[in-house]
Amino acid sequence: MKTDSPVLICIVGPTAIGKTALSIQLASHFSTEIISADSRQFFQEMQIGTAVPTADELSKAKHHFIQHISIREIYNVGRFEDEALEVLQRIFKSNSIALLVGGSGLYQKAVTEGLDSFPEIPSEIREKYNDILNTEGIETLQTLLKEKDPQTFKTIEVSNPRRLSRALEVIETSGQSFLSFQNQKKKERKFEVIKIGLDAPREVIYSRIEQRVDLMINQGLVEEAKRLYPYRKNNALQTVGYKELFAHFEGELSLYEAISEIKKNTRRFAKRQLTWFKKDPEIHWFHYQTPLQEILAYIKTQKD
Repeated sequence: MKTDSPVLICIVGPTAIGKTALSIQLASHFSTEIISADSRQFFQEMQIGTAVPTADELSKAKHHFIQHISIREIYNVGRFEDEALEVLQRIFKSNSIALLVGGSGLYQKAVTEGLDSFPEIPSEIREKYNDILNTEGIETLQTLLKEKDPQTFKTIEVSNPRRLSRALEVIETSGQSFLSFQNQKKKERKFEVIKIGLDAPREVIYSRIEQRVDLMINQGLVEEAKRLYPYRKNNALQTVGYKELFAHFEGELSLYEAISEIKKNTRRFAKRQLTWFKKDPEIHWFHYQTPLQEILAYIKTQKD
């Protein structure tokens, strides 16, 4: 590692594993700032269901990209890449270390390596999958992707209709798997990257997820979802924690069933997150209860 280059420390791992707590400890230690790469936490109207850091947590370190846009805005990973790099440039003017934290693998990759170059999608193909989504629903997109590109189906967030449509568009346009476009040459960055992953036995992750969902319900997730119900068709709300409650409001599920579905779908989401991150050999994994000093010692060995 170039010792004179600024360093971006990335904290990754499955949902509910403790990334926020560790990032705040590291930000405090290095007197630096945190860039959130959790795409679910970008939206102002979504707080409880996305486990946005608390006011107390936000007060302990400066955060970027937390509830910075509205669910009514169009926002994508390309825009995030550009904006995050601008923020990093500002941070590195006064600090040699910054933090990137979150479980959205594509957004983390966009900052550290740059987005892959995908084929240009003809408008008729894009419209085709938009029509399928609007007339037949997300389930049809999920079935199509599972049939056409089962490997991609295992790795992307299949509750996100935009990701599903994008993968299907690429397959139909190129005749190749969506994944074949995701291992291209990295873009040059003017900073070094240290990647740290937090993990735990599966039963521990699942237990933490169940506890978090129960806490969200107690904090008022049902009421939050009711306020957002009029916007249920927005892409931002096609996500775990909200779509299950929308189904409850429409009489498809009891409240008990909706909560059970949230827990089940969050477990599946965590599994896909780990599948994505475990493919990256640059990530150094720590048990989620590893003492801070041990993680700091590892960072020091990478920097020096």
